[in-house]
Amino acid sequence: MGPSAELALHRFGLGARPGELARIGDPAGWLTAQIAAQAEPVSFGDFPRAAQVIREAPDRGALKDDKDARKDYVRELRDAARTAIGARMKAAYVSDTPFHERLVWFWSNHLAIGMQAKLRVVPFAFDYERSAIRPHVTGRFADMLLASARHPAMLIYLDNALSAGPGSRAGRRRDQGLNENYARELMELHTLGAGGGYTQADIVELAKILTGWTVPPKEFQKGDTAFLFAPNRHEPGAKTLLGVRYDEGEEAGVQAITALARHPSTARHIARKFAAHFTADAPDDALVAHLEGVFRDTDGDLGELARALVAHEAAWTPALGKARDPIQFVTAAVRATAGASAGQIKPESELALLGGMRALGQVPFSAPTPQGWPDTAAAWFGPDQVVERAEWALALAGRITQSVDPAELAAGLFGRLLTDTTRTAIARAPSPQEGLALLIASPEFMRR
Repeated sequence: MGPSAELALHRFGLGARPGELARIGDPAGWLTAQIAAQAEPVSFGDFPRAAQVIREAPDRGALKDDKDARKDYVRELRDAARTAIGARMKAAYVSDTPFHERLVWFWSNHLAIGMQAKLRVVPFAFDYERSAIRPHVTGRFADMLLASARHPAMLIYLDNALSAGPGSRAGRRRDQGLNENYARELMELHTLGAGGGYTQADIVELAKILTGWTVPPKEFQKGDTAFLFAPNRHEPGAKTLLGVRYDEGEEAGVQAITALARHPSTARHIARKFAAHFTADAPDDALVAHLEGVFRDTDGDLGELARALVAHEAAWTPALGKARDPIQFVTAAVRATAGASAGQIKPESELALLGGMRALGQVPFSAPTPQGWPDTAAAWFGPDQVVERAEWALALAGRITQSVDPAELAAGLFGRLLTDTTRTAIARAPSPQEGLALLIASPEFMRR
C-alpha cells in the first residue's frame, strides 16, 4: 500500500475527521510538516505553571490539622485536574497537527508520571506535559530528559525530592536516607532499558549524584523557578557511574543525565519502543536498527527520529496491527463524529467522555506505574474490554443528534482500510444509530 492518507491519519495521527481523508495528497509530507509544528498548537488557557503552584500552595501543616480544609483542597485539585484533562483532550479533538500530538503523548508516556500515586503530584501533572515534554518532542532527547528530571511532578512522583545523601548535612542531622526510586527508573525505563549494562551499584551512585535535586519550599521559591538544588542534601565526594567519575555538585547530575541520554543502550531502547508504538507490537528489525542509528548519529534529535520513521517503508505496512488504547479510541471517535465542532463540546459531554475513558481503563496523567500505560494489543483487547468498548460506542452513537449516514461516514474515514465485513455489518444495521455504533466498535476503529 505504501504511504497513504488512511495510514497517515489512523496509524500516525489521532483518527480521521469527516472530509479529511480526501484533503491529504502527500501523506508523508503531511506528517513531516507537523514535526516542525508549534510546540503548543492549541491554547491550553491559564493553567498555573509549576512555580505558581508552589507559590500558592496551602500550608501543609494546616491541611493536616484541618480535615475540612483538606477536603476542600482535595476537591479543588480534583476539579482542576478535570479541567486540565478536558483542555488536553479538546486539543486532541480539534488538532490539525495530530502526529505532533501523538509525539507528545508518546514521550509523556515514556517519561510517565501518575496523579493517582501521590496527592502532591496532582497540581503539577498538567504543567509537566506542557513544560517538560511538549517543548522538546522535536528537539534533543537529553533536553527533554533533563527537563523531566528537574520538574516537580517527576521529583515528587519518584521520590527524588525526599532523597538525601547519608553523608550530607541533612542526612546526618535528620537521619534522612538515600532514595533510589528515580535513579532506578531513569536507567531502566527512561534511558538504558532493562539489560542496558548497568548494575545495582550504578543505581546507588546515580541516586547519590542526584541528591539535592528537589522542589523549593514555598518560602524559598523565587521567580519562575520550580526546581531547587539543595547542597545540604547532596552527598559529598566523587561518584562513579558506568565507569565514569563525577565530582560532587549540581552540574554532576546534569552531566550524568546527559551521558545516559547519549548512551548506545539508550538509542537501542528508545528505537525499539518508538517503532513498536507507531507500527507493531513486534516491530520490523530493520526499522528498529535504522531508528537506532538515527538517534545515535544525530545526538538524540527527536525530530529526525520522527522523520526517519515516516520515511521508512516498514512503517507503512497496510495491516492495522496496533491497538488504540482507550484515550486514542475515544479521541478517534470524537474526531470522527464531531469533526470541527469538537472544540465546542459542552461541559456535561466533556464529563461523559472523561467518564468513558475512566470506564475503559485509562485517564490522562494517571499512568498506573512508572512504566507508563501499556502499549500492546494484549493489554487492551481482553474480552471484557472489547465488550465495554462496544457498549461505550452504542452510548456515544445515542448522543449524536445530527443526521449521520454511517456507511458514508465509514467510507470517508477509512477509505481502502474499510473491510467488506465492516461495510456489510453497517449496511445491515437496523438503524443509523446502530450502524454508527457498529462503525465505532469495528476492528478498523479499535486499531491503527
